[in-house]
Amino acid sequence: MNTADKPIFLPDGHNTIHDGIEHEPTGGKGLIDTTDTLMLLLDHQSGLFQNVKDISVAELRANATALAKLAALLQIPVITTASVPDGPNGPLMPEIHEAAPHAVYVPRKGEVSAWDNALFVKTVRETGKKTLIIAGVWTSVCVMFPALTAKAEGYKVYAVIDASGDPSELASRTTIARFIQAGIVPISANAVICEFHRTWNRPDAAELADLYCMVSPNYRAVIESFQRAEEVAKKAMTKATGAAAELAHHS
Repeated sequence: MNTADKPIFLPDGHNTIHDGIEHEPTGGKGLIDTTDTLMLLLDHQSGLFQNVKDISVAELRANATALAKLAALLQIPVITTASVPDGPNGPLMPEIHEAAPHAVYVPRKGEVSAWDNALFVKTVRETGKKTLIIAGVWTSVCVMFPALTAKAEGYKVYAVIDASGDPSELASRTTIARFIQAGIVPISANAVICEFHRTWNRPDAAELADLYCMVSPNYRAVIESFQRAEEVAKKAMTKATGAAAELAHHS
């Protein structure tokens, strides 16, 4: 989120790009304000993964990990938690805390909804952030319950659907419908990265491109093709320059 010496985004409510170039000042209205954002990655647990049917578990894990890496790169606070990790729901996937070492884990006391845990809500409130990016397993429970309650408390809430998972596509569709009715915004991991990114004119652009490759592996092929085309063009230019110099030398 920083240029070499100053931030690209300021906590001024305008969500305007500050990269030394003149931009439309209203360009960020309606988009996620990264200066006001907290990421909640809830119940990404091995036992619950075994019941996910609306998305492949590999894709779900890659997208959740990409969100964690995005938060670490841009210094966005992250809170994680687990539902009875010592029981059949299983432990949290390790990739999240590996990708985001700054993430804060909040233990629960058996509550199904993280928002019923007083320490979890206290930890959320203490960040001072009012925009929540939430992903978890299951979408219809572990994401839905905290999202509804947070929305009712005045938070702006985004639910990352493809970094979450449900026992069926029907469950996922009905969950999204309920989100929309409650004013919770369904979003994809790719869209989160894009809204946090906003401009290629930043020093961490290459690292952000790597995150796109996590949520859309074919993008890696785009990058590789572009790099190879650049290499070929440079070689051709070098060869042409050398030939011209040789011709000038003998003329």
